[in-house]
Amino acid sequence: MTFASDQPSSTSGLSPTSRRMLALREAVFQEWEARVRASLQPAQALSRPILVDTLPAFYDNIAQSLSADYPRASAVDGTTLAAEHGGERARITAYDHEALIGEYQVFRWAIFEVLQREGVALCAQEILAINASIDAGIKEAVAAFVLVHGALRERFAAALTHDLRGPLGATSTALELIMMSNDPEKMKAFAATALDNVHRMNAMIHELLATMAFHSGEQLSLELSHFDILELVQEVRRDAIALHGPRVRIAGQSVFGWWDRHAMKRALENIVGNAIQYGREGTSVTVSSKEVSERLLLAVHNEGEPIAPEEQETVFEMYRRAQASKLKRKQGWGIGLPYVRAVAESHGGSIALDSTAERGTTFAIDVPKDCRPSKGAPTLA
Repeated sequence: MTFASDQPSSTSGLSPTSRRMLALREAVFQEWEARVRASLQPAQALSRPILVDTLPAFYDNIAQSLSADYPRASAVDGTTLAAEHGGERARITAYDHEALIGEYQVFRWAIFEVLQREGVALCAQEILAINASIDAGIKEAVAAFVLVHGALRERFAAALTHDLRGPLGATSTALELIMMSNDPEKMKAFAATALDNVHRMNAMIHELLATMAFHSGEQLSLELSHFDILELVQEVRRDAIALHGPRVRIAGQSVFGWWDRHAMKRALENIVGNAIQYGREGTSVTVSSKEVSERLLLAVHNEGEPIAPEEQETVFEMYRRAQASKLKRKQGWGIGLPYVRAVAESHGGSIALDSTAERGTTFAIDVPKDCRPSKGAPTLA
């Protein structure tokens, strides 16, 4: 089984080295987790599902890139996976950019250490391919990390500015009334009002300094319950068949976890609807569900015209996508995908996109199985 971002149905097209690397995934992550917790302070308090994040899929992408006959040149080829990893680190952890780079460096060490220990002989080209994938992953993850931190800081500052207007206005009014009054009792009451509002503003400023950019995102109100995601997938498939015919197939497994059932259903309906609409006519849309490192990987794959690399991020951004659709005078991927991102991120996870002509298009929601600790995580959607 592979967790790669294009969600292939089998590993038959991979080289022996790639398949061996996939078989050693868990050993690599055991080494990586132990070393990253020991060397990076921000990683020590994270639960395993939050710590491993989207890295298992990135690891499997690296394995694919070692196969000459497989249509993936590197782990970041045609996918937003590394960027989503950086975005998650910015939104729901105390990482800085040095910790983010550090965990990739440990990841590189763990891969080569385990492969060497298990007798997997790599040729020079394969070593270069692994290093190139990790270096590219670092670049994309750090770029997304910086952008997300900037967006969260701007949003928090805007919200704080808005909230400060009320107590600032009340303080100004009270001081003006003090200047106009000669009644000591009234002046004392007005001064008390002004002082109360100064304290309110002081508390807001302290919150800004303490939280930096966290707690600044829009949050969905989640009603978490325990259920099997496969039952939800089957329900969405039945509804899709009633509307569009038997194009949707399931290649998933039961995964029980704590999620908002209504929100996850709406998110999956949006992705499946887009896959049917934009998939090549006559081809199947495949929905898969897998468990990896206490996380749920819920993916939808379709064949058809790929999403261009320069447009892959805009499909999740309502304003930019609407503008792009207007300029091109054709219907875009719709406003549903920003909602899908909000659902994934509010559950403490993310959604990644993988799209090329050879591999088709895959949207993958990657969230912890138990989202109760991450409920209401900051989002960008």
